[in-house]
Amino acid sequence: MITRHIPISRQTRILDLACGKGAVSVNLARELGCKVKGIDIMPDFISFAVQKAREFGVDALCEFVAEDITESVEKERDYDIVILGAVGDVLGRPEETIALLKRTVKSDGHIIIDDAYGNEKSDSEHPTREHWLDIFARAGVVLVDERVIEDDELASLNKEQQEWIEKRANELKVTIPGKAQLFDSYIHSQLAECKQLEDEISGVTLLLQVIA
Repeated sequence: MITRHIPISRQTRILDLACGKGAVSVNLARELGCKVKGIDIMPDFISFAVQKAREFGVDALCEFVAEDITESVEKERDYDIVILGAVGDVLGRPEETIALLKRTVKSDGHIIIDDAYGNEKSDSEHPTREHWLDIFARAGVVLVDERVIEDDELASLNKEQQEWIEKRANELKVTIPGKAQLFDSYIHSQLAECKQLEDEISGVTLLLQVIA
């Protein structure tokens, strides 16, 4: 587990952005006994997460909110850890994303991002690992740990997640027409990212620490 490098106690507060169906939030609460707030734009995902937290007896530790994370980062503050799921450039370019995430955590807090490294020989515009390290230095964070996702694991995960995302997003476009454009953008960004992940880039989970 990539969180092994972080001192976590029952007082630790975690923000899980783009939490999906709450698997990460619920598991963290179960295994570590800490408080987690999960936020996702998909109301159905949030309802599922609330149900799972209740089933596993951690509903007192987990809070789930249906909200656009671009709004969440403007007001959520003072967490020990913030987690950002694989959502592409929803929060902007890497530099912008890190700057927004830094505002949600304490001065020595940690950031966990699911993203990707661009391959050196590909035409991908995604940053290579070396470019990411330059971005971290400029953004005032340091890379503590990383976990690169294996190809087979990635293909299976991409397929499962994309099916769920398209199904739920299309349902929500009907019930929440005012957000239809946002849901469409999310579907297309995830589909494009999946193709890139399998062809040109390597998925990675990054553990960063804010430089106090």
